[in-house]
Amino acid sequence: MAGISGTGAVTRSTLRQQIADALRDEVLAGRLQPGQECTVKEIAEQYGVSATPVREALVDLSAQGLLEADQHRGFKVREYSADDYVRMIEARRLVSDGMFQALLDGRVPLPEANPPQQHRRGPQAPDDLREARVAAALAGVRRRGEEARRAALAGDLTVLIGYDLRFWRELGTLYGNPYLADFLHRLRVQSWMCAVPYLRRQDDLRGLLWTGHTALVDALAGRDIVAARSIVAAYHAHARCLADRLAGA
Repeated sequence: MAGISGTGAVTRSTLRQQIADALRDEVLAGRLQPGQECTVKEIAEQYGVSATPVREALVDLSAQGLLEADQHRGFKVREYSADDYVRMIEARRLVSDGMFQALLDGRVPLPEANPPQQHRRGPQAPDDLREARVAAALAGVRRRGEEARRAALAGDLTVLIGYDLRFWRELGTLYGNPYLADFLHRLRVQSWMCAVPYLRRQDDLRGLLWTGHTALVDALAGRDIVAARSIVAAYHAHARCLADRLAGA
């Protein structure tokens, strides 16, 4: 595992998060395998830090469903089944459908695709400022989507996972509900955990990975909720197909 660099100014909470992020990346990269044990002592020595932030990071990852705590042996990488993966996909689908229904009902506003130019001087109205902020956020999400799509087309799983998680996390924050965004992010991390062992065994991933990121952002920016829902449905169908392959592996 790669070490964590830092200075004496790094706080314990920051170090705790750095260690948790690094270990999560190790799991998603397949370098920490399902069932593999992780002890506080081993990881603390690996990163050259004290046991306290390591223990806290491991507890955090356990709460997120990436690790399992063993009272006598420390922690181990959680093992998920194909059935677990199917249930995660179903949970994602139900929550996503509710989000898009909120869009259809007008309970969550979308930005204007081409907002009118403001010619008057003076401060902008609150609605104008919100439109500008959301439009800028969507532009950022689209950039993440472009990188995710490029990695998916190239079959670069490691790069794809990082951008894919950021893409969906940032897209989820546009709905203004941090609890919902956190819930979906956790589900997607766990979903990748299920898929990674199977995907890493494939010789060539080109054509096997979902590439609809930018199409989804464009549909949302154009306020085409019907198209957006269709794209998300295709995303869930792709995941379900992968789950079927995983079950038969």
